[in-house]
Amino acid sequence: MKITVSTIVAAPVAEVWRAYTSPEDIKAWNTASADWHTTAASVDLRVGGAFSSRMEAKDGSFSFGFAGVYTRVAPGHCLAYTFGGRVGLVAFAPGDAGVTVTVTFDSEPTHAEDQQRAGWQAILDNFARHVESRHGQAG
Repeated sequence: MKITVSTIVAAPVAEVWRAYTSPEDIKAWNTASADWHTTAASVDLRVGGAFSSRMEAKDGSFSFGFAGVYTRVAPGHCLAYTFGGRVGLVAFAPGDAGVTVTVTFDSEPTHAEDQQRAGWQAILDNFARHVESRHGQAG
């Protein structure tokens, strides 16, 4: 089953793309809640290039890695990737209100669909807040 989440980011597409693909930015926004953080991120932004991030509970009680390989890289337009035998796609669509970022991914069997959707949406919403706060400072 495919799950889709999206958000609108009020910033130029080049800035949105950079924040989505920059390891330092990923460490700042890649979390679903304030009691988690991303302690490491790497990006080899090319077809066949690997990416990874490490999310950890701030209290040290749990951590996990997220890693995959890019299968399509179209700067400012889309990223496609595989991860753990699943497929993901991130689309960037500029519009009057900002850039709509849509993430579609294969669900996994361990967690309920609504849990997966909520977690990925929370991360994407955090991404939008991160970019908009930086854009506001730059603008």
